[in-house]
Amino acid sequence: MPELQWWQWALGALCAFLVGVAKSGVPGLGMVAVPLMILAVGDARASIAWLLPLLVLADLMALLFWRRHADLKLLLKLAPWVLIGLLAGAYALVLDERVLRPLIAAIILVMLAIYAIRRFRPNLLSGSMRPELYGVAGGFSTTVANAAGPVMNIYLLSMKLTKEQFMGNTVWFFAIINLLKVPVYSYHRLFSWESVTFDTLLIPAVLAGAFTGRWLFLHIPQAVFEAFVIATTVLSTLLLFR
Repeated sequence: MPELQWWQWALGALCAFLVGVAKSGVPGLGMVAVPLMILAVGDARASIAWLLPLLVLADLMALLFWRRHADLKLLLKLAPWVLIGLLAGAYALVLDERVLRPLIAAIILVMLAIYAIRRFRPNLLSGSMRPELYGVAGGFSTTVANAAGPVMNIYLLSMKLTKEQFMGNTVWFFAIINLLKVPVYSYHRLFSWESVTFDTLLIPAVLAGAFTGRWLFLHIPQAVFEAFVIATTVLSTLLLFR
């Protein structure tokens, strides 16, 4: 049993709940769990492995709801570039976390600016969104900090998908990429019996969050959904600078 204070368990449970909500219906909230898990664990490097099993469980729950809404062609365009980013991230795990997190936040802010320009001043930029850029950035940021959510949110919003299609592509992308991260974290010996026990005890919170997220999704209009995704992307990106 991990020797944690009650408030650390409370933060962990909140993280697990938010992850479940984010995966099943309210994208963006999952990024808020990243800094909260760091506070709960007390170690930024170890926290990514404490959070990963919760993400995988939430992915599996979300697949039950949204697996039929994905666009295979869109995901295949990203696949090779995501793998490149994942490998780069696996190598970068040896670097200081205080360097990696601001770097990821800066990358996301640049992409968010590009998205805003294309949305409101499309004449200033030409060409389509580059899957290469987003794939590499997504693979890298998810490996070093479980922080690919903002990158993929911006990319998928640019595709002008329905909210059901947005969720379907998001779910499949993260279900696959999070499973690929398991051997990477194992190689770096980031998992422990304490982290596994911690995650096992938080399974009910993930399940509660998943069903809550599904309910919220069914009651959120398309325009509000897109605005919320953008707002939480900005907020969660700023949290990476802490």
